[in-house]
Amino acid sequence: MKEIKTFIQPHVLGRVIQALHALPHFPGVTIIDAVGQGRGRGAGGAFRVTEEEIFFHKKKLIEVVCADDLVSPIIEAIRSSAHTGHAGDGLIFVTEITQAVRIRTGEQADSAV
Repeated sequence: MKEIKTFIQPHVLGRVIQALHALPHFPGVTIIDAVGQGRGRGAGGAFRVTEEEIFFHKKKLIEVVCADDLVSPIIEAIRSSAHTGHAGDGLIFVTEITQAVRIRTGEQADSAV
């Protein structure tokens, strides 16, 4: 099992979710509002540090836990639908999940997701 974490621009969220829902056996998604800064430190004036405030770029964090065989199609669906060609399009991270347990039923591993 794998966890896919993706940071994307907020305005592409609808396209990304549509692309994910078009995949067969898509397990589900969690979406979190996030703010942060990348390597560019907010080039273009969006990042400014003063003693009183810090402005960060708004992002959406998408989390998906899935079976190993779904990783590649999910990554491609996210990458192609979130791509704008501009700096700040986002990042995709994949990590190993060692255990999953569904609280309601007690199911474990792939059957839990």
